[in-house]
Amino acid sequence: MGRKVALTASVILMAVPTFLIGLLPTYQQLGVTAAALLVFLRLVQGLSVGGEYTTSAIFLVEGSGPRRRGFLGSFGPFGACGGVLFGSAVGAAVTTVLDSASVDSWGWRLPFILGISVGLCGLYIRRQLIEDTRPQTRTPPVTSPVLEAFRTEWRTIARLVGLNAAYAVGFYLCFVYITTYLRQTDHVSASKALDINTIAIGVLLLLIPLAGVLSDRLGRKPVMLAATGGLFVLAWPLFWMMHHPDTSVILLGQLSFAVLVAGFAGVSPAAMVELVPDRLRCTILSVGYNLGFGILGGLTPMVAVYTITRSHDDLSPAFLLMAAGAVSFVVIAGLRETYKLALATPASADIAAVASDAA
Repeated sequence: MGRKVALTASVILMAVPTFLIGLLPTYQQLGVTAAALLVFLRLVQGLSVGGEYTTSAIFLVEGSGPRRRGFLGSFGPFGACGGVLFGSAVGAAVTTVLDSASVDSWGWRLPFILGISVGLCGLYIRRQLIEDTRPQTRTPPVTSPVLEAFRTEWRTIARLVGLNAAYAVGFYLCFVYITTYLRQTDHVSASKALDINTIAIGVLLLLIPLAGVLSDRLGRKPVMLAATGGLFVLAWPLFWMMHHPDTSVILLGQLSFAVLVAGFAGVSPAAMVELVPDRLRCTILSVGYNLGFGILGGLTPMVAVYTITRSHDDLSPAFLLMAAGAVSFVVIAGLRETYKLALATPASADIAAVASDAA
């Protein structure tokens, strides 16, 4: 279908279910059907977001110059984190302007209904995109891309899962679960926990493009190895800081996590696209990335709660970060540096690498 069609479809499949959630009847009005409809709409949202991130990253990296792939590719995670911040701001505005009874009654619907305007803006922007016009290879079209990807590129998919282990666990633990941890374990108030998390995500947002620029100058591997190695070495000390009674120390700990996660998040789009062959790039990248984030990232909050409960050690989630950092470090260390190579299939990339070495 092409990158442009996929990106346009994904924004529609995100915006329409979001709008419809805001119009859903309540359980009291429709019973279990209302709950089933909510689950269905959330599933459609999740599927579209899963394809959205990887397809947009591919579009950004493929459309950039050879020495700007890291910088332009970083705007994929930049936009994702910006969306998290914007959503939090809208939620905060609704709960600030309206009393709790109004929020529970009808105010919660407003952000979902307003989401259609963001979708329309995204749709307009994507209709102006210029589709990739590079000459296509003469290989026959693939009838079942997912099966073909698992059959021919399962090793690449496994590398993508390992590559993103630190990012998935790091983001979900340090920016999703952490507000619950601060409230339940550190007994920080909900508003203060959200303030700390918001500041940290804001810093993460600013650092992501800088990491992309750095990878264009130094290479993908040095930046990602520094980030994953730092996560392994500093996870426990930083979690100790986040278990401190002084909120300024907690904030400093989470800001340090933001630096480490940004060092990986800003580089990973370009690194992943450069790793994957062109013919099945969207499929391989979507499967590998979403498997890692869905399983490793999605289970992280639950596993973190379990480790604290079983070990009676409030710092035990740090060992999850250390394990994920170690896995990604080993995978990244085994990859070839790609930031100077042209985007191509592995065979032609090998030829380019040999020619570059000979020169």
